[in-house]
Amino acid sequence: MASTESATHLQATALDSAPRGRWSALALIAAAEIGAMSTWFSAAAVAPALARDWHLAPAHLALLTVAVQLGFVAGALVLAISGVADVLSTRGVFMTGAALAAGANGLLAVISGDLRIAVPLRFVLGFSLAGVYPPGMKLVTGWFRRDLGIAIGTLVGALTLGTAFPHLVAGLGAVVAWRTVILATTVGALCSAGIVAVFVRPGPFEAPAARLDLRWALRALRDPAVRLANFGYFGHMWELYAMWTWLPVFLGASFRASGMDPNGGADRLASLAAALAISTGALGCIAAGITADRMGRTATTAVAMALSGASAITCGLLFGRAPVLVALVAVVWGITVIADSAQFSASISELAERSRVGSALALQTALGFLLTAVSIQLLPTLQRDLTWAGALATLSLGPAFGAGAMLRLRRRPEAVRLAAGRR
Repeated sequence: MASTESATHLQATALDSAPRGRWSALALIAAAEIGAMSTWFSAAAVAPALARDWHLAPAHLALLTVAVQLGFVAGALVLAISGVADVLSTRGVFMTGAALAAGANGLLAVISGDLRIAVPLRFVLGFSLAGVYPPGMKLVTGWFRRDLGIAIGTLVGALTLGTAFPHLVAGLGAVVAWRTVILATTVGALCSAGIVAVFVRPGPFEAPAARLDLRWALRALRDPAVRLANFGYFGHMWELYAMWTWLPVFLGASFRASGMDPNGGADRLASLAAALAISTGALGCIAAGITADRMGRTATTAVAMALSGASAITCGLLFGRAPVLVALVAVVWGITVIADSAQFSASISELAERSRVGSALALQTALGFLLTAVSIQLLPTLQRDLTWAGALATLSLGPAFGAGAMLRLRRRPEAVRLAAGRR
């Protein structure tokens, strides 16, 4: 009788670790993530058209993206310090963020090019998306204990596809009005809110609502293992968003330097190549998720960062060479630059207090995205002073720092909590 009860208990435990419907839940959350996050680079995807119609300098164009980054940082800090992501309904926070992002993004199409309006709108967009990305990851952790790396990898892959979507719309035709890109991404964000409202439900592993604790964030920053996982993420983020922001510009300049006629579609081909490079990063996220669940998070992230840093250097050295060659290296860079991203979030989910996962993820993303505002704004200046080769080489410093942090985390005793002991 006792053995029968024991077997029944073990079977229930196994079922609990892989609840029914978790993959369909992941697919729905990922679809919602794609639509909402497509608004992030909607302005960057139509940068040449905005520069022409609004008479903007490169620094002004960078400001439109940096405003999103800073808005996201502000929103994520509010989530982390207030604990909103763990105190209120995760679904409710996600739906509200997606709806507000749609509104802020859509208004960009109706203003007259006044940066005094456009920049605050992009800030509000970023603030709203803070209610989408960390809560989206928390929704996923509510459905997964086993295969967490691949689950969050899939979600970050969805973010990657959302990032590439506006570039794809911009590059599909010789004549695509920039307002069409804005409209398409706005509709995507509205659909995201609808998906979560109608189809997504909390998972069985989602922690119950936590009490308000404004001092939690400071305690988390003092945890050595959590701090090293965050350091790894910071090195990754130094490179990632600067690459995503400036890759279309780099490719367009490289294609023209190679002798391609600008009137022959250099900018349009650069948009398509950038969309391909960024979107294939989704494959890297999934592959790295599978690898990390089986071989360990710290090793997977360190290898991915080594490859992405090398790709950044190689891309810069190939500036002006054959467009096909440059585009191929850009695709390799696009795959490796995002491959490790989900594993930092998975690591925080495994290392942080269970009842504070949402706040821990928000804190990580807030600080990481604050760093991206520096690298995005700095890259045009470095390009002017050091050429593209020197500018892109500076991006590789981030992955080098991040890989070192993750290898240090690998040696800590807390690392046994990562990937079921695979570190």
